[in-house]
Amino acid sequence: MNKAFTKEPEGDFDDEDDAAGAPALPAGRKNYITPAGYARLRDELLDLIDNERPKVVDVVHWAASNGDRSENGDYLYGKKRLREIDRRIRFLTKRLEIAEITDPAVHHGNDQVFFGATVTYEDEAGDARTVTIMGVDEADTAQRQVSWVSPVAQALLKSRQGDVVQLFTPSGPRDIEIVSVVYPPPSPSTGSA
Repeated sequence: MNKAFTKEPEGDFDDEDDAAGAPALPAGRKNYITPAGYARLRDELLDLIDNERPKVVDVVHWAASNGDRSENGDYLYGKKRLREIDRRIRFLTKRLEIAEITDPAVHHGNDQVFFGATVTYEDEAGDARTVTIMGVDEADTAQRQVSWVSPVAQALLKSRQGDVVQLFTPSGPRDIEIVSVVYPPPSPSTGSA
């Protein structure tokens, strides 16, 4: 059936912000991502296209052949899942097309904060925190990773070990001191930096 004759449910997520809650990129900004993050997104896209989507299409086809579609749970759920998969495929395709792969290992041994740095900083109270600056689509706060567009990353970027920078928080500006800056070592396949 032509897509023009199907009704999409209200409240669908926009392609710019997929169902997983990935934030939109700031206008005019690049989509920096590590090689490992790019590989994960590409693998997810290929898995959706090659495995997940064909399985759901088979279920929907089977359910549709069973007759009345209006009360067929397999058909209704399958169509909903198919829309979710297609939305994610569009999102991943767009993000991978604009991705700027940046290998943090090229800065190994440097004490200045750039994309991919693992930075330990101390606030005015002496509390130390360690974060790794990652891409918007790969940062995981549970792993102490922050997006390079986050306020803490923006405060840290381009500073050096020993610098004191100002972090703007909802409760007001705070001074933080950069204690250490670490980058992953270059892998043998990328050569030495």
